Amino acid sequence: MSWIPFKIGQPKKQIVPKTCQGSSALNLESRQTVERDFEREYGKLQQLEDQIKKLHKDMKKSTEADIAMSKSAVKISSDLLTNPLCEQDQMFMETVTALDTAMRRMDAFNQEKVNQIQKTAIEPLKKFSNVFPSLNMAVKRREQTLQDYKRLQSKVEKYEEKEKSGPVLVKLHQAKEELRPVREDFEAKNKQLLEEMPKFYNSRIDYFQPSFEALIRAQVMYYTEMSKIFGDLTGQIQQQGMTDEQREKENEAKLNDLRALSIVADD
Repeated sequence: MSWIPFKIGQPKKQIVPKTCQGSSALNLESRQTVERDFEREYGKLQQLEDQIKKLHKDMKKSTEADIAMSKSAVKISSDLLTNPLCEQDQMFMETVTALDTAMRRMDAFNQEKVNQIQKTAIEPLKKFSNVFPSLNMAVKRREQTLQDYKRLQSKVEKYEEKEKSGPVLVKLHQAKEELRPVREDFEAKNKQLLEEMPKFYNSRIDYFQPSFEALIRAQVMYYTEMSKIFGDLTGQIQQQGMTDEQREKENEAKLNDLRALSIVADD
């Protein structure tokens, strides 16, 4: 039987049924240990799934915001190029043109970064997340087999408690024969899950580390290029030699001059 791990949801508390007599029967302590092991491993995978879904969602939102930001910056610089207020001053127009060029370069590098993140991080996260439902099916099959196991075990115990007459012994034998393959099926499913869930969980580092390294490289390359782009822009823009405070005072003085005009004066 082959299966692929995972699924969302709260782990159901599994109850291993009372076992019939024989060398393969589980005592109470071993049954409890089996259930603790199962709940621990399944719980770790469910927590991992939640973390991956959240990371996938956050990365998508981040790249969408990055694209929106760079597109908005290009729109603003483009609008300034066609604004009559900027066309009147040739030197200022050259500054706006330099800004527009920088914004378009930024947008191009940003799109390249987003494409890289999509390919190396977001898509692998989605593919990994898509594997989880198969575990849920495997756990569900285990649970169904467990319920059959419990039902047949109760049937065996019922006949064992009765007086050992001929018909009862025949029915007891039949019940044990019916129980045996179901018990073996449950033990096989349980064993496979307990063996493979830790393997899947432990493989997460080898799977995701290359993706996260690619994510970091994409960010580093992008901001390195941004440093160059805005460094070039700094060298091209007109240096007014005016502090923010001086510029604010100058703007306020000009605004006061506008307020003094009769067409905007208060009645």
